[in-house]
Amino acid sequence: MGSREQNEALVASLIRDVPDFPKPGVVFKDITPLLGSPAGYRAAVDELVASAPPDIDVVVGMEARGFIFAAPVALALGAGFVPVRKPGKLPRDVHSQTFSLEYGHETLTVHADAIVPGSRVLVIDDVLATGGTVGATAALISQLGAELVHVAVLIELSFLSGRAYLAELGIEAPSAVLTL
Repeated sequence: MGSREQNEALVASLIRDVPDFPKPGVVFKDITPLLGSPAGYRAAVDELVASAPPDIDVVVGMEARGFIFAAPVALALGAGFVPVRKPGKLPRDVHSQTFSLEYGHETLTVHADAIVPGSRVLVIDDVLATGGTVGATAALISQLGAELVHVAVLIELSFLSGRAYLAELGIEAPSAVLTL
């Protein structure tokens, strides 16, 4: 594991901008070069793990790129992993939450019995943009009677004010490996 600064520099060097994807005006953050680099991927996961508070019971990751980071963070913390999915992807009873994205609307679901009430939950995602995905996930965690104790992301797009939106929801101080 490198220093925080070394890890951040490595992660930043492996993320590519893709203009006008998925629609004109949006700059997509392509993490596939990061994932293809064992050292880069490890650096990203190490920094997400380092940001976690103690005594996490469950790590939640959102479809689809959040899964890529949340699962190894859960393993490193000795916690369970719970996927939050798009509608129609989970086979049992679910809770659902609809929210706005910077380029549309989406719905997320979680199994109704996925998290034991009172569990301490860490949310991990790849990008914090407007905060809609994290806000919807926080609502699902609340519906399950669990406690959201921290949010950590790979990239925060600060110009989209997701942090401010989350603060309005009572979600304070998310951490980010990179803030752009």
